[in-house]
Amino acid sequence: MTPRALWCIGPDRAELRPASEGEGVGVRALFSGISRGTERLVLAGRVPAGERTRMRAPFQEGDFPFPVKYGYASVGLATEGELAGRPVFALFPHQDAYRLPEDALIPLPKGLPPERGVLAANMETALTILWDSGAGPGDRIAVVGGGLVGLLTASLAARLPGAEVVVIDLLDRAALARSLGCGFAHPGDAPGGQDAVIHTSASQAGLALALSLAGPQATITEASWHGEGSVALPLGAAFHSQRLRIVSSQVGAIPPDRAPRWTYRRRLTKALDLLRDDRLDALISGETAFADLPDAYAAILSDPATLCHRIRY
Repeated sequence: MTPRALWCIGPDRAELRPASEGEGVGVRALFSGISRGTERLVLAGRVPAGERTRMRAPFQEGDFPFPVKYGYASVGLATEGELAGRPVFALFPHQDAYRLPEDALIPLPKGLPPERGVLAANMETALTILWDSGAGPGDRIAVVGGGLVGLLTASLAARLPGAEVVVIDLLDRAALARSLGCGFAHPGDAPGGQDAVIHTSASQAGLALALSLAGPQATITEASWHGEGSVALPLGAAFHSQRLRIVSSQVGAIPPDRAPRWTYRRRLTKALDLLRDDRLDALISGETAFADLPDAYAAILSDPATLCHRIRY
């Protein structure tokens, strides 16, 4: 049968189209994951013109804004070669069968269910954010934004010895945060004096809140991508007197202090290993059959309750 792939064809419109398999090792897709933050901007056509080259997914087809085949969280079964019969992860769009060079496929570690493997790309992002934040053992760490990336980042921060991690969100994520070893607060109750603040809410209000929670000389790590949006920040008040710092985090590059030792493959392999935690199954907020995805895609992306929505093939 001819493979099919999901294409974004206009604002809030998607369809399945016939696809070529490509060259390399054959993979039959089992699941893929929707990365809500980025894919929402893609489906809305809001990738800035100046960022369209940098924001290309590894195996994207088409060009921004439309039509474009996008996505980067596919788990499938290798059907040939040395990996035949093994579940593998690939930074590949939503497509039911494909071929890739063997070095683009990463075998899932033992103990990681394929259903959870769709979190790998977002876990890779979370690992990079934690690196960029400079947070360490014993620190008070606030994560503003309890979406998928924020919760994954908080779950990693909570593994630091003695760290006190609080997730802050408008939605009630208290039970979910506690299950990952973190505290929880609504914005009005968020504790200040934090040693490290990580912002993942992709909102102006969230970044302003992050600034207000930082202790003297602390770093605020901006991990959100705002697309074509602009953000106004309150850089008066105590911003200068407390000597606060704002740093960006972007998964497209290895942080400079690790680049001499870490490769992209090493980082993604480590992200898969970090997913061997049954608690993370709670971050899968829904599942849709691939055949039904075009009709459901826009609603999934617009729902603020969506964490990782899994596609079943």
